[in-house]
Amino acid sequence: MLSPEAERVLQYLVEVEELAEAVLTDKQQIVDLDTKRNRNREGLRALQKDLSSSDVMVCFGNMFIKMPHPKTKEMIQRDQEHLDKEIEMLRRELKVKVNRLFEAQGKPELKGFNLNPLNQDELKALKVILKG
Repeated sequence: MLSPEAERVLQYLVEVEELAEAVLTDKQQIVDLDTKRNRNREGLRALQKDLSSSDVMVCFGNMFIKMPHPKTKEMIQRDQEHLDKEIEMLRRELKVKVNRLFEAQGKPELKGFNLNPLNQDELKALKVILKG
């Protein structure tokens, strides 16, 4: 039987370990999805270079299937959009999980961690302002 103080320390360590594991899992999932996104990008590039309207061979898991060129391109583009959304969602959740982990460890919140990139319209407006 552990003393109350030892029990609190053990509970603290378990909580920090669970939070850290969740952060690492999300990071690995982002890497895996990004790898898949890069493979899709390579496939789209190959389809753009090959302008023939003939059928193309597509790998699904461990088998190849012959599909029409336009249908394949459309399917990969939809998959890209889905991957982009999923990666963005994981990145937003990762920020929250990292902040919870830092809070549990008693560290201050990361500064600038919640910054978002400028969208195209904001970037154009900034360029106009800077040009004067």
